Amino acid sequence: MVEIKVDLKNKFFEKIRIKNTFVFEDNFEKYNYRNLKLNKKNLQINGINLNEAKLLVFCFSPDGNTLASGSDDKSIRLWDVKTGQQKAKLDGHTHYVYSVCFSPDGNTLASGSRDNSIRLWDVKTGQQKAKLDGHTHYVYSVCFSPDGNTLASGSRDNSIRLWDVKTGQQKAKLDGHTHYVYSVCFSPDGNTLASGSRDNSIRLWDVKTGQQKAKLDGHTHYVYSVCFSPDGNTLASGSRDNSIRLWDVKTGQQKAKLDGHTHYVYSVCFSPDGNTLASGSRDNSIRLWDVKTGQQKAKLDGHTHYVYSVCFSPDGNTLASGSRDNSIRLWDVKTGQQKAKLDGHTHYVYSVCFSPDGNTLASGSRDDSIRLWNVKTGQQKAKLDGHTSTVYSVCFSPDGNTLASGSDDKSIRLWDVKTGQQKAKLDGHTSTVYSVCFSPDGNTLASGSDDKSIRLWDVKTGQQKAKLDGHTSTVYSVCFSPDGNTLASGSDDKSIRLWDVKTGQQKAKLDGHTSTVYSVCFSPDGNTLASGSDDKSIRLWDVKTGQQKAKLDGHTHNVYSVCFSPDGNTLASGSDDKSIRLWDVKTGQQKAKLDGHTSTVYSVCFSPDGNTLASGSYDNSIRLWDVKTGQQKAKLDGHSELVQSVCFSPDGNSLASGSDDKSILLLYQKQVFFRLQIQRNLDQKCKISFFQHPFAIHLILWFTRLQFFKVQGSFLQKTVSFQDKYWSNT
Repeated sequence: MVEIKVDLKNKFFEKIRIKNTFVFEDNFEKYNYRNLKLNKKNLQINGINLNEAKLLVFCFSPDGNTLASGSDDKSIRLWDVKTGQQKAKLDGHTHYVYSVCFSPDGNTLASGSRDNSIRLWDVKTGQQKAKLDGHTHYVYSVCFSPDGNTLASGSRDNSIRLWDVKTGQQKAKLDGHTHYVYSVCFSPDGNTLASGSRDNSIRLWDVKTGQQKAKLDGHTHYVYSVCFSPDGNTLASGSRDNSIRLWDVKTGQQKAKLDGHTHYVYSVCFSPDGNTLASGSRDNSIRLWDVKTGQQKAKLDGHTHYVYSVCFSPDGNTLASGSRDNSIRLWDVKTGQQKAKLDGHTHYVYSVCFSPDGNTLASGSRDDSIRLWNVKTGQQKAKLDGHTSTVYSVCFSPDGNTLASGSDDKSIRLWDVKTGQQKAKLDGHTSTVYSVCFSPDGNTLASGSDDKSIRLWDVKTGQQKAKLDGHTSTVYSVCFSPDGNTLASGSDDKSIRLWDVKTGQQKAKLDGHTSTVYSVCFSPDGNTLASGSDDKSIRLWDVKTGQQKAKLDGHTHNVYSVCFSPDGNTLASGSDDKSIRLWDVKTGQQKAKLDGHTSTVYSVCFSPDGNTLASGSYDNSIRLWDVKTGQQKAKLDGHSELVQSVCFSPDGNSLASGSDDKSILLLYQKQVFFRLQIQRNLDQKCKISFFQHPFAIHLILWFTRLQFFKVQGSFLQKTVSFQDKYWSNT
């Protein structure tokens, strides 16, 4: 086994398979991921999650009506506690948000981030009031003094800083800790500040003089959280040594050690009456403790991953918790029962598809399930279980009665939409099935797979009708022509192929792209095929002759999505260069360049009337554009991760978007209508043609080019497989 302790930022690889590798504490930011397959059975990643927003921190407003949350999606969100609805999204930080804290009057929110800054926000308007710079490393914790005039912050630069809230100026810098400061907390009278550190100690500071009053030793590992009791006499601390300790603030002596958690304790919080202490742990549990006796009162189970944050509501009746399982949960403190949990799928969602009547939405996920949702109410109608691995693609039949799904378990399944029962299991593929698509008459299903083949299936009998061989690498996209006679496929072998659906014979091989073809889309009349590629180009092909009609250049990076307008005169494209471009199909000339997104544009889709274009991006936003003027009509925020797919409903009134944050936003008349826990949109009616490659199965990471490189003075000592050749970098 090899240990890799390196920063691989901005390095490029292609088609690497790494097995039996332990990776930890690496920096996986700003990678360009392409076909890197890590064997998930033998790979452990400690302390890092590549695709989930995992760092959730919380704080109730003083009136208890609003909950603020901070995440590693760089955003802060304000939630209505009664309804569970998102009230606002505060953008500004350029990295993870580690801490949020309301001012005593509830008008200001402070946040600390991995971007080294502290920001003050106007709660009513959601606008940033100030940016406090001074820390030279991550800011892990922020806390307002009881009078609201001073803000304390703890940082990875080992220091604590005190700030004047009105002026934004630094008042003092408290030095003493010899390692990162994870937590700071003011005493109720505001005279004392407590801090917990990676140096295993807790320190008490005189706020007026900035002098250290006491050093509390006892923990045998990092101290992640400190919290004063309401009367200020007791301090609670949670540590990586799995214990919680209670300290006498006056004497500095340990009063009690609360054992029970079987892993690190990340957060501790006193109830408003001071009788109960809540704790959140890496053992996935929350525990409630009797402060007087030190006995555990309750264990709250439900979270499926680490619990990073716990916080009592001002009335003490509700406890909020945030976890690496991406959920926020509200608990009834008296009964210990969960009051609310907003979620659906428990892992990444790769595919979504509207039923032909637009009333039902299907989703496929890495949690191995398919879910059916009522579009009008946003409620889950059914959960279809059967697949034993990630579901990558779902597609409704034209009559809406059958749902097809393709999975990493190598199978395709057909489901009865009304009953939710599995009708058939189609076996034949020998590797992951990435794409499924019904023919226009609903009698044939096409599937594309990592086994390099396309298969045609008889929907009624479930029998394989044909196996279309020709591609020499993964098939990412399949699409029927409007008349159903031709099937187009795009592949990692750089080619597009056209197939005769009746005979199963290859009609044409369209060569021209010099890299992976991510997206193929037929024009409404079926005469032209558009393709988008990793080679930065878009190509238009004559379906009858197979000849390239035009090469549309302009994008400066990978083209991930192409989509024809309903009249077939305009083609839209989305790219890794952050732009959207509109092209005149007849002349091949660029008509417009739509700028606004701040990161990769993964999906573009025209509204049915052709007047509006929707786009989804890695910058987590969806944008609506006026096709005639090229002006941005709206920016729709709500997703916490990259938006991979957007698609209009047939009537043009609703827009669905799929994201890596496991959610889809259904937008009605440009307003957020409801939020579902699903991810990618495959609405065939919209002829959406985004890149079909999946994200993160076996931690599949996508890169553009293999380079052997030197990292921190040493080469990677590992043999890797690259295009069927073995290379050893020694």
